[in-house]
Amino acid sequence: MSKLIDHAVPLIRAVVIHPDRRSDGPRLASERLEEAVGLARALDLDVRAEEIVRLRGTTPATLFGTGKVEELAALVRAADAEAVIIDDALTPVQQRNLEKEWEVKVIDRTGLILEIFGRRARTKEGRLQVELARLDYEKSRLVRTWTHLERQRGGTGSTGGPGETQIELDRRLIADRIVKLKAELEDVRRTRGLHRKQRQKAPFPTIALVGYTNAGKSTLFNRLTGSEVFAKDLLFATLDTTQRTIRLPQGRPAIVADTVGFISDLPHELVESFRATLEEVGEADLILHVRDIASADSDAQSKDVEAVLKQIETPEGKTRRVLEVWNKIDLLDDEAREAVLGQAERLSKEGEAVAVSAWTGEGIEPLRQIIAGLIDDDPETRLTLPPEQGEALAWLYEHGRITLRETDELGRTHVTVRLHPAALGRFERLYPDLAD
Repeated sequence: MSKLIDHAVPLIRAVVIHPDRRSDGPRLASERLEEAVGLARALDLDVRAEEIVRLRGTTPATLFGTGKVEELAALVRAADAEAVIIDDALTPVQQRNLEKEWEVKVIDRTGLILEIFGRRARTKEGRLQVELARLDYEKSRLVRTWTHLERQRGGTGSTGGPGETQIELDRRLIADRIVKLKAELEDVRRTRGLHRKQRQKAPFPTIALVGYTNAGKSTLFNRLTGSEVFAKDLLFATLDTTQRTIRLPQGRPAIVADTVGFISDLPHELVESFRATLEEVGEADLILHVRDIASADSDAQSKDVEAVLKQIETPEGKTRRVLEVWNKIDLLDDEAREAVLGQAERLSKEGEAVAVSAWTGEGIEPLRQIIAGLIDDDPETRLTLPPEQGEALAWLYEHGRITLRETDELGRTHVTVRLHPAALGRFERLYPDLAD
């Protein structure tokens, strides 16, 4: 099954091929191909042709059999392609042999995702993590990832500057660079740990957004926090973690973190390299698993996210709490929408799922209420504040959640407040005369 696509945009011309192993679980080959095409277009490639190739067995030298390699060569020539994307993992030998047979650059799924990450990384930490993953991938290939999709006359804006043509890298230099990067990332990990300890001193609960790439995490993040984080209908639009403080119903503050999107067959190099960032997910008091409920692939994507979450360690004694956020209900037809809303309503009572549209704002307030209920497990404390202690009352509103407030005939304020034990300790030190 192949389809030629006519484009007039002067971009790097590419062919995308999905090897169908029929062992991808519930995912249809057509959906896997569509995702691979989306990845290619996320790099601004001009996808001229796309094809699904049924794999009954693999050929060690070229992945595909001889006849299929020749057949695909004809497709590559017909599309006038400059690059071929193979939506699978290739060995270094297979990659080199296919490049020789087709006389174009060949990049596999891991290399493609690394290309995207290399372009999107903005922070120092993000760039370090991507470079470490890239070098780990390259060390057995001695081929520069970023030159795969780079014309001789200039670069794509990724790591590895314009016009680079060196193919083989010295293994010793790569090994030395990997050691240096790991040391730098260890410093990042220590810094993150210090920041977490600082946040714990003013103990706001933390909420981490996770989900399949392009599920709408950044749009939801913006909706919850009033921020303007880059959000676009694009695979891996977000790479660097962003955090903001929000106010939940009844004034409880919380920290929300937007994270990198997950994807099926996420390269192990990236999971390992991004461990410092993913620690934020493991430390979170609540994980919002954002799902594109309008996608036909939603269930399979959910399983992929859960598989990555299992690789993220949770601190000893901490219970992982996950709330599924079924996003993009505005894209459902009436019948599907009614079914999703009915199911979500039943699950929301157990704090398991809620249906929203981050784009339109529908369902956001119920989501905020459910979040508050799930993380609001701090013990209640009753306090009596004299009229002149307005400052103490303001402190309680800022650092806890006041569930009851009454004023007596003497002007004293009686409050029932939920406070984290550490916050209660700080209050007692700041206002020793007011603690019961």
